[in-house]
Amino acid sequence: MSEPTRRERARAATDRDIRQQARTLLVNEGPEAVTLRAIARQLGITAPALYRYYSSREDLVHHVRMDICADLAEELTTDLAGIPETDTVTQVLTICRGFRRWALAHPREFTMVFASPTGMSGSPELKSDPFGQIFLSVAGKVLMAKQITPPSDDEVPEVMRADLEHFRADMLATVAATGVEVPDDVLSIGTAYMVLQFWIRLYGQVALEVFEHFPFVVSNTDALFEIMLAGLVQEAGLTIE
Repeated sequence: MSEPTRRERARAATDRDIRQQARTLLVNEGPEAVTLRAIARQLGITAPALYRYYSSREDLVHHVRMDICADLAEELTTDLAGIPETDTVTQVLTICRGFRRWALAHPREFTMVFASPTGMSGSPELKSDPFGQIFLSVAGKVLMAKQITPPSDDEVPEVMRADLEHFRADMLATVAATGVEVPDDVLSIGTAYMVLQFWIRLYGQVALEVFEHFPFVVSNTDALFEIMLAGLVQEAGLTIE
């Protein structure tokens, strides 16, 4: 493979500067401050020049989101490094706790990736972002170990079945892409329903804490989170050693 040319290196450096400036504006001033005009002003270039790198603000925001997800994924990967591959329950707990820790430490990045009104709940699809790949990789290991007790397909509300079929197909493809092959019969509609509920409750509590939207004063949010997490793993049939 040939070495990149000086022009290619310069373009890559400018691209990194653009994304970094977007992150700086996001952290310091909030998502609304991330505009092409503001970035261009900070970098000392014209706004039209940015269109050589990104077709629109939405295109830039998408790439910034992916950068943020990559940072989160790297943090979770470090957390998982010391946990045995066979200890899937501890891996699940570690990811959940790591996600909360990261969200509380990076509220504006959390907002851009997981609480923006753009797209499905504002977050990138799990199958395409690095965080989603880690989340579903561990989920795949749990499924293969058959450590959960999902509801039967008959218990799933009929109104949810069509959406869950699509969600299940996406999960199978995404987990396979992480290197974990999960047979169709292991990931049932009931299992997909349980995974969806698990994520919604985890995300919901983290979002309430990040945005300080609890309907009452909570003096010990750590304890509240651990109680919720223990309930989630118990309902899933997982056993905490």
